[in-house]
Amino acid sequence: MTYAGAEPKVARRKRSAIARYAAPYLFISPWILGFLFFTLGPLVFSLTMSFYDWPVVGERSFVGLENYRSMLFEDPQFWESLWITVKFAAIYVPFNIVMSFLLALMLHHITFASGFFRTAFYLPSVISGVALVTIWSWIYSREYGLLNFMLSFVGIEGPNWLGDPNLAIVAIIIASLWGLGGTMLILLTGLKAIPKELYEAATVSGVPGWAQMVFITLPMLGPMLLFTFITSIISAFQQLTIALLLTKGGPLGSTYFFAMYIYDNAFKYFDMGYAAAGSWVMFIIVLMLSLGVMRWSAAWVYYEGEVRQNDGENNA
Repeated sequence: MTYAGAEPKVARRKRSAIARYAAPYLFISPWILGFLFFTLGPLVFSLTMSFYDWPVVGERSFVGLENYRSMLFEDPQFWESLWITVKFAAIYVPFNIVMSFLLALMLHHITFASGFFRTAFYLPSVISGVALVTIWSWIYSREYGLLNFMLSFVGIEGPNWLGDPNLAIVAIIIASLWGLGGTMLILLTGLKAIPKELYEAATVSGVPGWAQMVFITLPMLGPMLLFTFITSIISAFQQLTIALLLTKGGPLGSTYFFAMYIYDNAFKYFDMGYAAAGSWVMFIIVLMLSLGVMRWSAAWVYYEGEVRQNDGENNA
């Protein structure tokens, strides 16, 4: 009788244990399914496509690494578009971070209508790319644009912003910086998380404002600056919408970014395998840059938990 009664109890315990451990996975199953079907699946599919001659219409054939070899060693447009993207990133990334930091610093010290100003500066970052391009195409218009209209008041003849190869990429950088509200909001959150006691103690000790900025604000913002640095690099390499709609890669290919090169191979020349190979080359480049930044960040990013741990080891 004892053994017969014990079996149902053990079975119930096993079922309850399974239900207890399965419940969390059941709750996150929508995310897991979404990741499998909309992230991991397309990644594996695009990697497979990169090893094929994959026209939209016609027979597909396995070519191995031929797409990569042809792109790296036989396609000058690949290197030209990559160089334009690198130049864009070299200007856009530091400007995006510095301007976002200064804007966040200003909003951090504003007490009157701070919520209104935060919303006003963040709002442009949520505007659709098409609407953004429509606004900036009017601003940059040579005949009736707002920018040249303002320059005419001081006696300056406005240039052809989108028709000059030397000015077109500058125009795209300025239009891209219009959406720095997201980066600004991240840094503003970091500024508000810095303990006020640090500034109070520094002020009592006679530390000047610039020193507080260098030795308190920037070190405490290190992790968020690192995050915004990496995301800005990714955003720069993915630049497509503004350049595609504003200049279409011109004039004279001066704004033909690497993402546009991939786009043309996929939807203009309908060579999906070649475009997929370009996407993976971009992924590897961005990954290597991100890993390099992460390794470099060890010299300047401050993590409070690590410092406390080291202090504890030293005290021991």
